[in-house]
Amino acid sequence: MDEEILDRAAELFAQHGFAQTSLKALAEAVGLSKAGLLHHYPSKEAIHEAALETGRAQARLVLADVARLSPGPERDRRALELLTDVALERAGLVSLALRPITAPDDHADALDAEDVLIHEIFALDPADHGSERLVRVIGALSALAVLSLMANHKGDKTTWRPRIIAICFDALGHFRTGTSSSGSDQLED
Repeated sequence: MDEEILDRAAELFAQHGFAQTSLKALAEAVGLSKAGLLHHYPSKEAIHEAALETGRAQARLVLADVARLSPGPERDRRALELLTDVALERAGLVSLALRPITAPDDHADALDAEDVLIHEIFALDPADHGSERLVRVIGALSALAVLSLMANHKGDKTTWRPRIIAICFDALGHFRTGTSSSGSDQLED
C-alpha cells in the first residue's frame, strides 16, 4: 500500500506542485480517507519526503548495480535498462523527478541528491557543466522519462521497453551496430 501511496502522491505533486496538492486529494487518489492516509504518514510534508526518498533509493540501487562496471557503453546500457524498469513501474516517481525542469521554483532543491546519483551512475564529472556527455545524459534521461510515461499511458510497457532503451542508448552516442542515429532497429539483448 505504501508504494501505491507514494507513487500516486509523487504523480500529484508533479502535476500540481507541493503547495497545490492537498491531503484530501492525496487520500482520494489512493482510495483512503484523510485520516486513513494520516495513519500511514503524519503529514503532507512526510509524504512528499517519502516520495523523494523512494526516488533516491531507486537511484542508489541502480548505482550499486552499475558501479562494478567501468564507464562506457556496457555501464550506460545497464543503467538505462534499470532506470527504464523503474520508470515503467513507478510512473509517479518519474513525473516527480521531472518537476524541477517543468516547475523549477517548487521544491526543486529537494532533488539535489538525485543529481549527484545521476552523475555517479553515468560517471559524469560534477564540475563539468557543459560537456557533450552531460547534454547527452540529460537528453537520454529526458527521453526515457517522456517515453516511459507514454508507455504507461498506452499500457504497452513490454513493446516500448526495448525501444526506450535503444533510443536512450543512441542519445548517449552509443549507436547500435548496423544502425545510424536515425535507425529504427531495436536494441538486441
